[in-house]
Amino acid sequence: MNRRSLLRAIAASAVVSACGSSASTQGGTATKSPTPSPTPTSAPSKATVELANGGSFTIALRPDKAPQTVARFADKSRSGFYNDKIFHRVEDWVVQGGDPSGNGTGGEKVPSEYNDLSFKLGSVGIARGQDPAINNGSQWFIVKKDSTFLDRQYTNFGLVTTGMDVVQAIKIGDKIKTIKIE
Repeated sequence: MNRRSLLRAIAASAVVSACGSSASTQGGTATKSPTPSPTPTSAPSKATVELANGGSFTIALRPDKAPQTVARFADKSRSGFYNDKIFHRVEDWVVQGGDPSGNGTGGEKVPSEYNDLSFKLGSVGIARGQDPAINNGSQWFIVKKDSTFLDRQYTNFGLVTTGMDVVQAIKIGDKIKTIKIE
């Protein structure tokens, strides 16, 4: 994606957020957030997650497909919010972390940001509850195998590009040491 298209997407997101408009997307509805959405200052393209017990993995972020989600994730990562947060959910197909409560019940409510990215091996998404219009503002997950049943049901905002072996080895309770955003 070129810079002009990226800037256009960011500007469109800012206008929708500023106007308080509702927008409908296939697979769900985006609504005005009960929690303010961050204004993207730059378009981060990469996140490197370092685990407390060793190992790291890199995520190629997709601000062109989920600008508000990427901006929120980058802002939280830069602030140290995710430092020492655990992976509270680990199943054969997914690992999930970033919950401030540590048990899958925490995090603020933000609007969903669906797109056409498919949840293939290594895709990174945002957790949500029963209302498809509302995402969790903190909890994120990585699929450990193709999980296309999540397509257009959850916000996909990146893909693990290196370190998938580290992701596959994550256990419940493993901690995030830090997330570096570039």
